Amino acid sequence: MASIGYARVSSTDQDFDAQVERLKAARCERVFAEKASGKSTNGRHALDKAVKALRPGDTLVTVRLDRLARSIRDLLSLLDNIKAAGAHIKALDDPWLDTTTPHGELILTVMGGLAEFERKLIRQRCDEGIKRAKARGTQFGRKPVLDAGQCRKIAERYAAGETMAELARDYGCGEATIWRALHPAR
Repeated sequence: MASIGYARVSSTDQDFDAQVERLKAARCERVFAEKASGKSTNGRHALDKAVKALRPGDTLVTVRLDRLARSIRDLLSLLDNIKAAGAHIKALDDPWLDTTTPHGELILTVMGGLAEFERKLIRQRCDEGIKRAKARGTQFGRKPVLDAGQCRKIAERYAAGETMAELARDYGCGEATIWRALHPAR
C-alpha cells in the first residue's frame, strides 16, 4: 500500500516546492506536481497520472482539498475515480478528508448524499419547468426539416420508384430524414 502525492499551484509564478516537501515528509513514494488552474478539470494532467498510478489499497495524498477540487461535484467525481481504483484519499491540512478512517468515510458519505439530494432537487425543478412550458404550448426538440406536405410528396415519389438517396439530394437532407418521413413515429 503506497502513498501517492499530488501538488498543484494555480499560476506559473507560484512554486509548489513546499507542498512537495510536505508530501515527501508524509512518506509519499511518488509525487505528481503541476502548475495548472483549478478551474479546469481537463487540464490537470499530473492529477490524471496520479489517479492512474493508484493501486488497490494505495492513498492519494494532497496538502489541502483546494489543491484537488474547486467544487463538491468535482471532488465527488474524483472520489469516484479513486474508489474505482480501490484506493483512498487524504488531505494533510483537512483531517476530515481521509477515507482511510471511518470518520473520513462518514463525512464523505454525508457529502455525497447531500450532492445527490441537490441533483434530485435540480431534476425536480427542471421537470416542473418542462411541464409548465408544455402546458403553455412550447414545442421541444429540433424543428422538423420537412413539413407535412413535403412528407406526402416524398411518399408519392418513393412509391413511384425514386430512391431515398435521390429524394435526400432533392430535399437537401440526409437519407435518415427521408426514411423517417416515410416511416413516421407511431
